[in-house]
Amino acid sequence: MDALDKKFMELGADSAPGQEVRQDNSALAALTRGENIDGVPVDFSHGDVDAFAPTPGALEAWQEGYDRGGQQAYTEYRGDADIRNDVAARIATFTGAPLTADQELIITPGTQGALFLALGSVVEVGTKVAVVEPDYFANRKLVRFFNGEVVPIPLTYGAASDNNGPDLNVLETAFKAGTRVMVFSTPNNPTGLIYSKSAIDQIAELASRYDVTVIVDQLYSRLLYEGETYCHLRASASCPENIITIMGPSKTESLSGFRLGVAFGSAKLIERMEKLQAIVSLRAAGYNQAALSTWFNEPDGWLANRIAQHQAIRDDLLKVFRDAGLETAAPQGGSYIFPKLPPLIHEPEVFTRLLRSQANVTVTPGAEFSPHTVNSIRLNFSQDHKAAVAAAHRIVEMVERYRA
Repeated sequence: MDALDKKFMELGADSAPGQEVRQDNSALAALTRGENIDGVPVDFSHGDVDAFAPTPGALEAWQEGYDRGGQQAYTEYRGDADIRNDVAARIATFTGAPLTADQELIITPGTQGALFLALGSVVEVGTKVAVVEPDYFANRKLVRFFNGEVVPIPLTYGAASDNNGPDLNVLETAFKAGTRVMVFSTPNNPTGLIYSKSAIDQIAELASRYDVTVIVDQLYSRLLYEGETYCHLRASASCPENIITIMGPSKTESLSGFRLGVAFGSAKLIERMEKLQAIVSLRAAGYNQAALSTWFNEPDGWLANRIAQHQAIRDDLLKVFRDAGLETAAPQGGSYIFPKLPPLIHEPEVFTRLLRSQANVTVTPGAEFSPHTVNSIRLNFSQDHKAAVAAAHRIVEMVERYRA
């Protein structure tokens, strides 16, 4: 029984949260202090594609795919060969390592689909998987779904420090003890931390030495803020033999509605992923694949402008939270910010529901990313700038209202 279930029991509710909206509202009302705070609703649980429109030309590219008819609708399971060749060439240039389109790349139904296929291809009952914490919530959930064993690897983040990153001593101990797979994201979701070159090179060396498969989520590797650099694991001198890199145009490029992802790396793992995809979904939606022609092909200055817009929002949110005394690491890349809440009179899960019902602000609870970050909340700040800042002020007001 979770914290909110207990609150419902205390309040005499007959059903669990979500089973009866009227009881849910009644129970929340019994926990509230003060009046509702007016403001435009902001859902920080995902990016706003109305505030940041999809890549220019995406619709026209999709239309061209549609016009090709069956040829585009029924591509190979790995995706259209010409599109894969085009994408592979651009990814090879971007990551600094060669890539063979016909053997080492697959187009997937979103990066979530790529993650499912990658873990599904290497995790079975009892497989030990090193999962960085905090990190993307689906990592742990998928490992457990496939009956693997989660081996947590602590992540240090916060003030600028050489110690930021995964605990490599814990990681090596895990590899020595039989951990066969590692999964992580950089820039990290939810903190925005970019792994240093030293950390990437050491992960690559350890994985090679202990024959560990590495799945790295680089979804936000194009959205880097001023002064930041990025190192691709696949370009490391010690790159492990078994590696899958996941990327896609859903976030930075706002093509999330197209459900497009790309996984690339070890030919034998890509082959296994293709076999699984053929069972699960056959292929990524054929017409949608055509929109990949816009990826890495945006108009001059488009990406720089998008980064500048996100950096401006990031900086304003950092100021709001830090001025209020909320410990908040500065994201180096991506569009996530992960402030830590002070002690409150309610459990964080209850607070996030009150935040939605009283202040029209939706956030993702920190417990989704690690059992050790329950007192944090994640915001995807790819939103309308003015609305995002106003919502951040409402979060601060709610924190003060329910501060212990």
